[in-house]
Amino acid sequence: MLKFEHRVLDNGLEIIGETSDTSASVAVGYFVKTGSRDEQPHEAGGSHFLEHMLFKGTAKRSCLDINREFDEMGANYNAFTSEENTVFWANVLPEYLGRAVDLFSDMMRPSLRSDDFDMEKNVILEEIEMYEDTPHALVIDKCQRTYFDRHPLGHRVLGTKESITALTVEQMRAYFERRYRPGNIVLAATGKFDFDQITDWAEQYAGSWSAGDAQRETPDYPGRDEVRHVDRKQCTRMHLAVMSPAPSARDDRRYAADLASTMIGDSTGSRFYWALVDKALAEDAAFHFAPCDGTGMFAAYLCCDPERKDEVLEVAEKELEKVRRDGFTTEELDRARTKTATGRCIASEVPMGRMRPLAGEWVYCRSYRSLADELEKIQRVSLDDVDALIRDFPFTPRTIVSLGP
Repeated sequence: MLKFEHRVLDNGLEIIGETSDTSASVAVGYFVKTGSRDEQPHEAGGSHFLEHMLFKGTAKRSCLDINREFDEMGANYNAFTSEENTVFWANVLPEYLGRAVDLFSDMMRPSLRSDDFDMEKNVILEEIEMYEDTPHALVIDKCQRTYFDRHPLGHRVLGTKESITALTVEQMRAYFERRYRPGNIVLAATGKFDFDQITDWAEQYAGSWSAGDAQRETPDYPGRDEVRHVDRKQCTRMHLAVMSPAPSARDDRRYAADLASTMIGDSTGSRFYWALVDKALAEDAAFHFAPCDGTGMFAAYLCCDPERKDEVLEVAEKELEKVRRDGFTTEELDRARTKTATGRCIASEVPMGRMRPLAGEWVYCRSYRSLADELEKIQRVSLDDVDALIRDFPFTPRTIVSLGP
């Protein structure tokens, strides 16, 4: 049986959990509502850089201590930064949960030493160089920055070589003080654990943090028409990214948008698959829905022979026009619902697969939805719902960025 509980410490730190007696492990993580969209120009890339720095040591633990303790727990652990969130997570056996909360809580108050900062800066610059050599990721990144223009979601997660080189440790410390406040952080856990116990641990290890919150601007975004080419003569393929407006993470139309994107650009059996991949016009043709805080976007990625660029874009546009004009069939919607529901169920069979949607729903919507609630939402989406979504978000205006020779 699953049970959801929620608690708030006096300093504003929230603890949420979904307990399951049938699980053999527990997933735990700190979700910080901060990312590249929350950075000032002089802090570009600072959120991701700071994620790295939290593993470099605290007043009580060195970098070696942190890695050794995770290893002693047998933890599967990592962290990631997006435009909107920075997340530190681990999977452990239930008997190590208290130790994991202690370790993560200590990491959330890092030393941010100057020598560690200077050394890790080189790691970040190398990561940017590697990213620049990955055409698939780079074209999506450049399309998003072009599409969002001056909107906060146009900020690059990694920053640039120039912004990282210019960033100082004092600026990072100021950013940390502004964004890593208890009221802007959620401690989440799923799996086999005692909620009262994890609340006690949170109070013990994080209750002394000074109270505070952080604000975020969440403007809607109407999208923009723009076409851009990035010349990469060394590329043998043409990489294309296309973006247009979609519902936000707080909009219930996101369920219809999720199913629509599956019908258009799932890896098998979708409109794009049959029109482009099956006919060998493109090697890859994907269409995704990305809900964000205050707005959202549809994003397509296409990869093809450079000489077929125009043809591939034309075929993709014809498929979207068919959707706008004729909608989808009942059979397509049934398949999409089944695929989506199956994916949610499979992911939720392990605690980590439940923790991310649990915390995401809470961070964005301040609500709890069980797996059963999610499945019901998916099954209730009708063709009329999808048709209404397409009328509201007709894949225009759109930004197209190509990268290749």
